[in-house]
Amino acid sequence: MDLNLQHGHKDLVQAVSFNTYGDRCATGSVDGKMRVFNRHRDATWRLCDTWSAHGGEVLELQWLPASVYPNLIASLGMEGWFRLWAEDPSAAPGRRFCSGRGGNGRPAFDTRSGRAAPYRSFSVKHAHDSANSYVALLATDGRCTVLENEAADNVAEYTSIDDFPVCAKPSRGEEVSFRVRFDPNAEPCYTALKAGVSADALALVVAAMHRVSIYRSNNVLSSAYGVSQTKKQFYLAVDVQVHRGLVRDVAWAPGNFRGYDVIATACQDGFARVFRLDTPEGSELDSQRQPRQIHHRRLRLRLRRRAKDHQAGQVKHTLREISRLDSHRTPVWRVSFDDDGHVLGSTGDDGRLVCYRQTAGGEWAKSSELVMVKARMAAP
Repeated sequence: MDLNLQHGHKDLVQAVSFNTYGDRCATGSVDGKMRVFNRHRDATWRLCDTWSAHGGEVLELQWLPASVYPNLIASLGMEGWFRLWAEDPSAAPGRRFCSGRGGNGRPAFDTRSGRAAPYRSFSVKHAHDSANSYVALLATDGRCTVLENEAADNVAEYTSIDDFPVCAKPSRGEEVSFRVRFDPNAEPCYTALKAGVSADALALVVAAMHRVSIYRSNNVLSSAYGVSQTKKQFYLAVDVQVHRGLVRDVAWAPGNFRGYDVIATACQDGFARVFRLDTPEGSELDSQRQPRQIHHRRLRLRLRRRAKDHQAGQVKHTLREISRLDSHRTPVWRVSFDDDGHVLGSTGDDGRLVCYRQTAGGEWAKSSELVMVKARMAAP
């Protein structure tokens, strides 16, 4: 079986994304074109559609959850446009995502920054409990915008719920690097819930230049036209500045049943780092549940003292580096976890895909590697 996908792009492929089931693949190239391939029963990949999606190179792609949006894919171009593409299954092959003439597709939704700074990274998350979808967009001026969609059957309506700075605006001409990712888990881990994090809280990991930050959302009460309502507002939970170069990528591991979260970063200094995100107050309460260990009155006093120390709705987090991986010995560009969060993969300038697993001691160690072999690609 030939494992090489003959993508047929006439320029460098910049972004690749698979859907939830792994049977659909979308590619984006430097010339702004996108292609979607379907995997058939004979294990062959066949072209489904191709169209001009952006005026510049395609930076990022992401399929939305197949259980909710089986035919929806998001893209971000170098020109700063974020776009959602909806497939029309009844259309003829080659026009399913692209209904315009001349191969120029019309997106179901698009937006760009209202400032002079274009968007450079995005992440999409769907909350199954509330049926709401969220989009986080990170711009080159160091500001992050979060959009919300409250109607799953109408993907053209997104409203801004928060906009906040994540770093100082870079100097003109300075090399920049930005990356944003949502927590992929359905809800926060149980220790975070014990510490006071809301079950419907959102979480973001943001890489801005040399800095990595974690943001959580809490529900705040607002009033509009005399009507009180709650909305999500993000606060800085914790940040870390141990990287000695630009942070090129971040990844949040699925599967937070351990009681803590795992986050990985790819840095220009040649290291892939793995961090452990904890909520110490939740862990402390979990270890003190036995009545013999602490009196209930003392526990209530401690909870009151903790509430005074933090702002309403804001929970203390800690981010600790547990592994520093230097298998590439060259700048690391991408990191990603598998669907269970048990395997971490990284790629660098050396052209290798290195996989890591967590050891019994909690650290991450190299388990295998794949070397890319050059092959002649032919158009399908």
